[in-house]
Amino acid sequence: MATARRLKRVVASQPGFLNLKSTSDGEVSGSSRRKRVNKNKKKNWNKHSDITDVDGFLEDVRHQERTTGGLLSEKSDDSLFFLDVKPKKAEQEAEPVEGKKRKGKTQRPLRIDLILQHDSLVPPPKDVLAYQQPNAKKLRRIAQKAEQLAAKGVVPRRQKQLLNRRPAEKTAKKAVTEANNNPEREYYDIWGQESKDTADPWYLQQTGKKLVKRPEKLNEKPSVLPAVEVIAPGGSYNPDFFSHQALLKDAHEVEVKKQKEEDKIERQLAVNKEHIATEETIFKEQVEGLVEEEDEGEEAAAPNEEEEGVAVGAIAQAEKKTERQRKKERAEKIKEQRRLASKRQTDQRQQLFQLRSIKSSIKEQEQKTKAKQTQRKAKQEAQKAQPRRLGKLKFQAQDMEVKLSDELAGSLRQLKPEGSVLKDRFKSLQKRNLIEPRERAKFKRRLKLKYVEKRAFREIT
Repeated sequence: MATARRLKRVVASQPGFLNLKSTSDGEVSGSSRRKRVNKNKKKNWNKHSDITDVDGFLEDVRHQERTTGGLLSEKSDDSLFFLDVKPKKAEQEAEPVEGKKRKGKTQRPLRIDLILQHDSLVPPPKDVLAYQQPNAKKLRRIAQKAEQLAAKGVVPRRQKQLLNRRPAEKTAKKAVTEANNNPEREYYDIWGQESKDTADPWYLQQTGKKLVKRPEKLNEKPSVLPAVEVIAPGGSYNPDFFSHQALLKDAHEVEVKKQKEEDKIERQLAVNKEHIATEETIFKEQVEGLVEEEDEGEEAAAPNEEEEGVAVGAIAQAEKKTERQRKKERAEKIKEQRRLASKRQTDQRQQLFQLRSIKSSIKEQEQKTKAKQTQRKAKQEAQKAQPRRLGKLKFQAQDMEVKLSDELAGSLRQLKPEGSVLKDRFKSLQKRNLIEPRERAKFKRRLKLKYVEKRAFREIT
């Protein structure tokens, strides 16, 4: 109890304390016997210590701060008291109010607005993080350095770049959307292929409504050849004599070329008569290894002795060089370097007298380069009309459809059809690099065929 009384006296003696909530002495006083507690242990300090007076004092201080904005003892009399000079209700009703159209009570704020209002006069805590700035010390140092340079008249490099930068072109203003009832507006076909993009391009891109730009490479044709090639005049059902003979000549050249390739393959695969085994070569091959090898052993021993002697001599000659020899080699090396340097200088001086020849050689080289460039371009243009290698198979042109002189018919009724339209279109797609050359898949039978002789077959035979 002595501790509680002491705390109460300390609280009451605090400056600026004004107790608004009066407590009866009967609540504080108690006739209970003091309990003996061991104060040496920390867990008993809060458990058996009476701090009700301290909590009451702090709660009263917080109440004063919320309601009045501070302690009442620190407030002035003018802020706490005021002189009521408001007239009585009867006098107020007697006086007419100017500008008031209807009688009644004055408008008061709604209850919901009063609840949502901030009723505490305690100012909000200061946000320390709002006043902090990252790298403040560094930025302050940079600003001080910039001020010093500006005082000296020195313009920073970044500012120079900004001054020397070209002024940005003013972007055109966005088109104003026209009204639907404007008779002079542009005609728009709702069934047309092209879509009318009136929205922001960035918005169309983010929403996925803008079409992806088609690459320019896809607009180029893979080949310059036409889809349908017109046959030569000699291929008509009633051709001219000379045009027919020219077409026959072309077909003959194609056949001759094929025949040469076949002959070349036959020559490469042909067997040489000299490589055919005879009786003598067969006998030598059979007897080989059966002859005595004594003479060969004696002959092989002599060269081995000579090789050993050469090796011993080489080992004996590999001696360490003397200092004199090293100096001599070094001097010869320096002499050779000087000779090469003087020769290089002499060649450079001689080149001054060869300027005409050098110019002519450079001119010839440029002409050769231009000729090669034109040749390369012509080759590239020629390759555009040729089929490319798109797969593992090469393109094989189909045979020419030619009628011989005795096969020509006088009219379309007597003309016999030749070739296939489907095959011609398929080869045209391959030639124009639209599809790769292909071969018909070969059918490979996994299981063998089994032939069964039926009873009816035996009866017939």
